Amino acid sequence: MSDLLPLSWEPFKPEAWLAADVPEAPQNPWQNGASFPVEQFTAYTSPFGYRQHPMGGYRFHYGLDLAAPLGSYIRNWWDGTVLRVGSDNACGTYVTVQSGDWTHVYCHMHGHIVVEKEGGRVMVDRPGGLEIRQGQTVKSGQRIGRVGMTGRTTGPHLHWGMKYQGLWVDPAIVLKAMQAQ
Repeated sequence: MSDLLPLSWEPFKPEAWLAADVPEAPQNPWQNGASFPVEQFTAYTSPFGYRQHPMGGYRFHYGLDLAAPLGSYIRNWWDGTVLRVGSDNACGTYVTVQSGDWTHVYCHMHGHIVVEKEGGRVMVDRPGGLEIRQGQTVKSGQRIGRVGMTGRTTGPHLHWGMKYQGLWVDPAIVLKAMQAQ
């Protein structure tokens, strides 16, 4: 098998690029208002970084888990455009939003994905009164979903992941910076 790998291949090591030179964020990137991402928040249940994975093994966790009652509304963190709505085995039903240099992903949501015949994709949560379309503009604080249990999850929570200029960032640091404003 190793003879099939490119000569420059190296095993994935998140700690290597997390420690890499990361461009400094603007001093006050939230001057136009940012929103805490979940209503009825109860606890932080799993931090960003290495952890004992609830499904087994020791793995890197690319986000912050925020527990809230099933069906609690998820709010968009910062003004932006919906890059993608989708569903997969790990993240479940999700919405990804682009806000300038920031990309934020919201996972384990209620709802399902509808692919329209024109090719558009929509996250639909009828009981929650939500339809979020790829390409749609969303405001800070706008309801974009509800806490569910889709994908790999052991309980109701929002998995909130963030990237700045393409590099993963600990959302807890962002929340601390927001609180300091």
